[in-house]
Amino acid sequence: MTDDVTIRIARSFDEIAPATWARLSGTTRREDGAYHPFLSHAFLSALEESGSASRETGWLGHHMLLERGNMLLGAIPCYLKSHSRGEYVFDAGWADAFERAGGHYYPKLQCSVPFTPATGPRLLVANDENVAETQALLASGLQQVARQLGVSSAHVTFLPEEELPVFEDAGYLHRTDQQFHFLNRGYANHEEFLSELSSAKRKNLRKERRNALENGIEIDWLTGSDLTEAIWDQFFAFYMDTGSRKWGRPYLTREFYSLIGERMADDILLVMAKRQGRYIAGAINFIGSEALYGRHWGCIEDHPFLHFEVCYHQAIDFALSKGLKRVEAGAQGEHKLARGYLPVTTHSAHYIAHAGLRRAVADYLERERLEVEHIGDYLSEHSPFRRGELQQRVCESDE
Repeated sequence: MTDDVTIRIARSFDEIAPATWARLSGTTRREDGAYHPFLSHAFLSALEESGSASRETGWLGHHMLLERGNMLLGAIPCYLKSHSRGEYVFDAGWADAFERAGGHYYPKLQCSVPFTPATGPRLLVANDENVAETQALLASGLQQVARQLGVSSAHVTFLPEEELPVFEDAGYLHRTDQQFHFLNRGYANHEEFLSELSSAKRKNLRKERRNALENGIEIDWLTGSDLTEAIWDQFFAFYMDTGSRKWGRPYLTREFYSLIGERMADDILLVMAKRQGRYIAGAINFIGSEALYGRHWGCIEDHPFLHFEVCYHQAIDFALSKGLKRVEAGAQGEHKLARGYLPVTTHSAHYIAHAGLRRAVADYLERERLEVEHIGDYLSEHSPFRRGELQQRVCESDE
């Protein structure tokens, strides 16, 4: 660090004033910049205060603050991890290999938003600071923190591609993966979007949407003051039922939903399915300045195609109605392709302290990046879009 710049570690967001955090770009709504709701003080503090991301769950806050005196210049949301769960960028194989060779992979530093596979800035810079200089200090400072702690590694996941050169210049390894996003090309409505699909795919999706709403199912969009405690009780029941079957142990506590409902209700969209006067399924989405971020869903009744309607089709409808540029529908899921979501490359950066493990991981990542690229090309060729429209959309997804 330079003489007048220091690094301070905050063990929780209780140590960071909301107004101080709001100085960082992307963390609050402004007319002149992008807003990422998962980077807001409201969201990150709710994870900790609710016990969802805590020492007990293996997410010990270790947020890195770059300061000059009492002035916050930049930050990285960061956690000291005792496992690799809830990250969506899988390194358990690396941990197993290192442990079998006699090393200790855990604890490690994880620079991310817990349980949230959404791309967003990780090198957060105060709005009046030199971006390039501050980002470089943050990337090198993270390595310094890792060395001082004596941990095996530091992992920066779901970062935007434009931040990659900063990390690569500092010696981090580059990893890629894939998600599926819907890209809004200025469609007036869902039908205009469907007009760009091949005839057979268009008919299939119209039929799918009709079938999903059979048996008298209706859809509600709930946001803002609609998000009462009674609604959160119902949605949490969906989350627990589906989460317990799918993941074994759901990550988020009931209190988490109350806290985000209190602090950021206007940034939340619940898509809720109702039958015979009661809600039977729902999906939670977060509203950014440019994107709608789909997170998780749950249900207490099984109906054909209802998951696709609630999570994907309704998300497109909402994004179009609000003029949002894209829908990010979470991790994995080739089934999203048939519903107009195209493969998009995601990025992460990894600092590995041990030279031997670093060489092995670097070799693995080189081969993995090629595989991710080939799979993306293959999936794009099998999208539901007509050929000319597909080529245009692939170019847009690469921008």
